[in-house]
Amino acid sequence: MAKTLCPDRLRGGLALLATLLVLATPGALGQIAAIVLGGVIGVVGVRSSDLPPPQHLGCELGTHVAATLLVLFVALLVLLPIAASASGSLTLAAVSVFYKAGALVFGGGHVVLPLLQAGVVPPGWLSNDTFLAGYGAAQAVPGPLFTFAAYLGAAMPEPLGGWSGGLLLLIAIFLPAFLLVLGVLPFWEALRRRRSVQQALAGINAAVVGVLAAALYDPVWTSAIRSKGDFALALAAFGLLVFARASPVVVVLAAAFAGWLLTTVPAC
Repeated sequence: MAKTLCPDRLRGGLALLATLLVLATPGALGQIAAIVLGGVIGVVGVRSSDLPPPQHLGCELGTHVAATLLVLFVALLVLLPIAASASGSLTLAAVSVFYKAGALVFGGGHVVLPLLQAGVVPPGWLSNDTFLAGYGAAQAVPGPLFTFAAYLGAAMPEPLGGWSGGLLLLIAIFLPAFLLVLGVLPFWEALRRRRSVQQALAGINAAVVGVLAAALYDPVWTSAIRSKGDFALALAAFGLLVFARASPVVVVLAAAFAGWLLTTVPAC
């Protein structure tokens, strides 16, 4: 049955299923489950004719070095939480949270928001308002959203905080991607030519759209949209970005000023 679905319908259905799954299962488990589901459905439902031809990737890294990097990737993912729990160190705990976020996110960008919020807000390291203020600032500047980790590290309580805390957690969130990509690259050339792997990746890419939609709802929508005024402001900002093609910096500044008016000027 899935073989007869057109690509657009299959991608749309996968995105919807992934959104529902992530919303029903908060945290990293829901995201991982949605990605696995996307891969499985991709293998079953994506046709070979819908896949782009693979391109050659040059890689001079030896397989022994690559395998060592993969072992290090897994070892840090497993041992950092154990070391943080045994030592009670805030620094190790924060590095563990940010390393885990960087290691378990497929697609990057806004997908990392729920993992970071669940890691820094419930323990009381940062307030939810501080978290969302940093997210808004990160959206106003160019660059990957993973750099949001530098803001969070700089805003963390002692012994983190400041430039050193920002740099440490920035390294922690980017490190797993470097280890994983360099570790997989020598084996990827042969692996990605398999039809089943290409189909699985096509399904995973569709599922990530659903994970992004879930991240837009929680934590962004649930934390920022609290009234009719908030909804009207968000809608106006969306219109400025999409239809008026206004600069994101201008939109953020205008939205910040409008938000200040909403909270300080008494309603008539």
